[in-house]
Amino acid sequence: MVMAMKIGFRDLWVLVCREGFYWFFVKWLGEKVCLVLKDRTADNVHLAFVGEAKAVVRLGLFAEKAEEEGLPQIAHLFRAMAAAEKVHAHRHFKQLEGSVKDTQSNLELAFQRETCVAGVEYVRMLREAEEDGEADAALVFSQARDVEEGHAKLYKKALDHLIAQRRTEYYVCRVCGYVADGKVPENCPICGAPKAKFQKVNSNEN
Repeated sequence: MVMAMKIGFRDLWVLVCREGFYWFFVKWLGEKVCLVLKDRTADNVHLAFVGEAKAVVRLGLFAEKAEEEGLPQIAHLFRAMAAAEKVHAHRHFKQLEGSVKDTQSNLELAFQRETCVAGVEYVRMLREAEEDGEADAALVFSQARDVEEGHAKLYKKALDHLIAQRRTEYYVCRVCGYVADGKVPENCPICGAPKAKFQKVNSNEN
């Protein structure tokens, strides 16, 4: 079924929180694609995007492993392939109608998604992992939930300072993904990783 009606950010947020993150990607975005693509092609666009996005992450990890094993040229190859797959992922994502809008709209959507993921999706995943006795998965879900809450706060801060363009530096914990704003902590407040595990984000990094 094609969703022909327009929907605001607040209403979308309520729907995502009620229906789940899977619904957002597969149902809502899928139906928006169907506004311009036929069903089968729309499904293929989503499958292609997910596959390419996963490949970027997978190849990046392969490159890190090759570096650890003293194979820099193989690591270089993996990173080149990851860059190529990222081009593919970008092209597929841009086929999703309305997927990239003005910066304020993008910040609002990013804020709402992070809030929903932290408050709904990861809460469910954590509970189910604990029920299944999967301690390692539960720890990752718990830390990811706390990190996403921090991400939402940073998006909110960016929205509040959109016009003023507050200048700052960001540092990402390479263990759990926590983002430090302006200053690197001695230890990550989420996972406890030391200061050395933080990586500065380049302003032109994409």
